[in-house]
Amino acid sequence: MQLVTPVFSAAEGGGFHPPSISDFFPEVVLFADTPFAMNRIMIIRLIMTALLLLLFWLGTRNMKVVPSRGQSLTEMALDFVRVNIAEDLLGKVDGRRFLPILVSIFFTILAFNVTGIIPGFNIGVSAVIGLPLVLAVVSYITFIYAGIKKSPKNFFKNSLFPAGVPLPLYIIVTPIEFFSTFVLRPITLTLRLLMNLIVGHLLLVLFFSATNFFLIEGEGLFKLFGVGTFVVGFAFTLFEILVAFLQAYIFTILTGVYIQLALAEEH
Repeated sequence: MQLVTPVFSAAEGGGFHPPSISDFFPEVVLFADTPFAMNRIMIIRLIMTALLLLLFWLGTRNMKVVPSRGQSLTEMALDFVRVNIAEDLLGKVDGRRFLPILVSIFFTILAFNVTGIIPGFNIGVSAVIGLPLVLAVVSYITFIYAGIKKSPKNFFKNSLFPAGVPLPLYIIVTPIEFFSTFVLRPITLTLRLLMNLIVGHLLLVLFFSATNFFLIEGEGLFKLFGVGTFVVGFAFTLFEILVAFLQAYIFTILTGVYIQLALAEEH
């Protein structure tokens, strides 16, 4: 079984071949021709999920008043989401109520994004639409649940018919509100995460494939181009770490904002 495709190697037969969308659709390596068929992206997702569960289990299995180093790191990670997203947007009561879903979204996205710069994985596994779409649906359902739970009679009414609008203008306003609130939100959440990870992966593979090509197949001074592409690729790798974090943060904070809007007093 070959888990990892060497995406940074020169193409067979020589020449430079840039990355393509086919990188996100690798061949099945386990359970072929069954409903449980798995390619390397699915395997990486399972590995990262298991790693997340293991880290949080180790950090919370033996909680003490005077925390250990592992407990302290876990608490710092959880407090980042609790303080900066959940309680900041929703207040202490509702923030703690929705904290589990916000923590799950944040760390799942972060773990699945950062695989793009982990040697051997070489691809952010959020860059295939299934995962961003599932997370967007979770965010969407949570937002609607929060609104209906808060005000079952008025949630949809106030979402589609905002107060203070002259009656004739509802013909225009209501379809716009419906589209922006109940259609556009999950679509934008999905595409924002998906496209950032796709572009990041393609650029990284482009830079390091070019480095490999110039250093191995280039002649004379052309080898110097390999040094340049390596430096740019390394700098972009550091930038991708920031992008991995920012995309997790933005997705989670937007989920928090949508929940906050659903819980607003006018609902």
